[in-house]
Amino acid sequence: MARGARRSAWTAAACASTTLSLFAWARGTLDGPWIATSLAAMSLGGLIGGLFRRRIQVTPEAAARTRHSVAEALLANIPDPVILVDRRAVVIETNPAARALLPALKLRHPLSFALRAPDVLDGIEEVLRTGAPLKTLYTTRVPTERAFEVQLGALPMPDGQTNVVLFLRDLTSARRLEAMRVDFVANASHELRTPLASLLGFIETLQGPARNDALARERFLVIMKTQAHRMARLVDDLLSLSRIELREHVAPTKAVDLARIARQMVETQGPLARERGVELTLETDGPHPVPGERDELLRVVENLVENAVKYGGSGGRVVVSVARVAEPVPRRAEVILAVRDQGPGIAPEHIPRLTERFYRVDVASSRDQGGTGLGLAIVKHIVNRHRGRLVIESTIGAGTTVRAFLPAFVAEPDEAAPAG
Repeated sequence: MARGARRSAWTAAACASTTLSLFAWARGTLDGPWIATSLAAMSLGGLIGGLFRRRIQVTPEAAARTRHSVAEALLANIPDPVILVDRRAVVIETNPAARALLPALKLRHPLSFALRAPDVLDGIEEVLRTGAPLKTLYTTRVPTERAFEVQLGALPMPDGQTNVVLFLRDLTSARRLEAMRVDFVANASHELRTPLASLLGFIETLQGPARNDALARERFLVIMKTQAHRMARLVDDLLSLSRIELREHVAPTKAVDLARIARQMVETQGPLARERGVELTLETDGPHPVPGERDELLRVVENLVENAVKYGGSGGRVVVSVARVAEPVPRRAEVILAVRDQGPGIAPEHIPRLTERFYRVDVASSRDQGGTGLGLAIVKHIVNRHRGRLVIESTIGAGTTVRAFLPAFVAEPDEAAPAG
């Protein structure tokens, strides 16, 4: 093989090794041994590049400066915090992500000045003593609580010294999702356990002491039917929420008249409102098309109107309104769906949590009304899918207003009329 070909092959191999290592490192899949191997590959690539540069009259000082600049640029583009310390745990090099996480982090200062985590500092000593990679956890609570997995790896240097690389991977989002999943499963299990226990108890009673008691049988069957409907509603809401979340990233594009949907739902909820002595009215000045999915928007109006009638109907009146609010830029115009009641209102501390799954202001009242605790969570996810926003305002003794802001549909010259 010719000398030029050999040089190109060595250079390509070094670059490929370095690139693959950096990609693996940036993805968070680089473990302790891989850190050392990757950095060795980077050093080898730099060494080979330096040797070839010397052949074309590049001074060692210039080559060192070039390699240092490249290393800084590579570190700057790694999204996770990376810290390099010597055997005394003094900081040698960091990247911007590490400095953003630890503002007190400074070069040539002990790591303990910025990161007061005994497990991490003890881990550095352990890696230096054994040479084996190590993983530990680091948690910070200021300004917000965050959790990191810290991977530590030994990095032998040409001068015989051994440094340690710390790679911090943010686990905050994963832990929050896991906590939400655990809470969701626990809440769903709890909500199903109560009606199931009631059904089993009544079935055993009907099979035993109340076997020949016609009056008790009729009373128990009514209660059992109510509990079965409650479980069915809960399962339906869970399935609806799952379907909406699966499609939440796909925004609807078909034009739908929100005013017509509101009118239909007011007519549908009319019997429930009259049964509870509530005056249910609609205020709108014409068609108001939005890019949306009709069935999902029907669900939004249904949940909001039903909540207002059931929980805010004591005020005697519920008003549903649909109006367009024009912005300076036409394509940013919004259509507002508002549902107002004159009920007892909601305390301010509850409002931020109303859209959480299974959250209820009054658990007993919600269950008596047949609620599952998922209605507003479904509304929030549907509004999010339609690229809108949900605003809840309430005053104790004066009622509650829920507003859904949805982007107005702007028709192209050849667009068809909106669907109802």
